[in-house]
Amino acid sequence: MEKIKLDQETKNSLINAQKNEISEYFLYHKIADGLKDEQNKRLLKDIAEDELRHYKFLKSVTGKNVKPDRFKIFLYFWITKIFGLTFGIKLLERGEEAAVKAYEKLGEILPEAVDIKQEEDEHEHTLLNMIKEERLEYVGSIVLGLNDALVELTGALAGLTFALQNANLIALTGLITGIAASFSMAASEYLSTAAENSKKYAVKSAIYTGTAYILTVFLLILPYLLMHNPFLSLVTTLVIAILIIAFFNFYVSVAKDFNFIKRFTEMSAISLGVALLTFIISFGIRSFWGIEI
Repeated sequence: MEKIKLDQETKNSLINAQKNEISEYFLYHKIADGLKDEQNKRLLKDIAEDELRHYKFLKSVTGKNVKPDRFKIFLYFWITKIFGLTFGIKLLERGEEAAVKAYEKLGEILPEAVDIKQEEDEHEHTLLNMIKEERLEYVGSIVLGLNDALVELTGALAGLTFALQNANLIALTGLITGIAASFSMAASEYLSTAAENSKKYAVKSAIYTGTAYILTVFLLILPYLLMHNPFLSLVTTLVIAILIIAFFNFYVSVAKDFNFIKRFTEMSAISLGVALLTFIISFGIRSFWGIEI
């Protein structure tokens, strides 16, 4: 390629983009080497080759050899290990705004640069959408368990807080209620899924639903086990509920390309609305019957 004159700012941007491309090349190969699924392994190696082509193209422009970012490789490798392949890779791809701007700047001088980047990105996205990952196949079951636990238990704990006003008693009652509800929810998920799919799929769906439910129960009840003031415990529980909703919806929005704000607002409004309504009803019942514990 004929040498192109670049201002220092554009050159630095391209070198930074070049560093990202070579880092992602090594990252995808590192992840692929640890996979058992042959299809996913092949797809990741194809994506890695795309990144290497990006790197070589930028190298032909900058004339520089750039070393990969070892910390970035380490960080995203463990993100994919902990949170899943699809989430880790899509989170990585979301952070490429700087590279896009660098290609746009280069496109002002070399118009085909933008076309090259766009074509290869479309190829990458096609490959990404072909990756198969079990946890994403059961995301509906996880949502069911998580959402039901958040709505039911925040409501129950809000009501119990005003009715009982004893942190230990509320924790015990909430825990028993939550465990029973988690078994019930898992059984319901098994029966509904078994009617439409294989029993093996139904068992896994039930496990994902029940596990999501029971983990949420323990997190929501934890403040009542650690604090003596039941009202402070309730506030902390509601904060934990919001954090769970935020984390899970961020995860799903990245992995499944959903709208984070819409889903987060909807789930938060439902959970907090049910909690408020139950608290008001408990206040009315306690006042009407004059019950003191």
